[in-house]
Amino acid sequence: MLKKLPVGVDGFKKIITEDFYYVDKTMFIEELLQNWGEVNLFTRPRRFGKTLIMDMLKNFFEIGSDRNLFDGLKISQKKSYAKCIWDSIR
Repeated sequence: MLKKLPVGVDGFKKIITEDFYYVDKTMFIEELLQNWGEVNLFTRPRRFGKTLIMDMLKNFFEIGSDRNLFDGLKISQKKSYAKCIWDSIR
């Protein structure tokens, strides 16, 4: 079965659960954790996924989020990050 293109879809959870194509940008989380600052500015041209990245970050860091959304994505291979973050916010 062919995956759907997420045209106009900016919800990370919806893209993952409803089997849309997704370019894995979860390693951006590792970059943020390594190069953290008090304030981070995310600049991209229009339609380059700023809202989707923010929603992905929300799902990763928010208490009570479904951790299974990240199964099979690159950040899930970095067990030290996922375990450390998710265990500390329980």
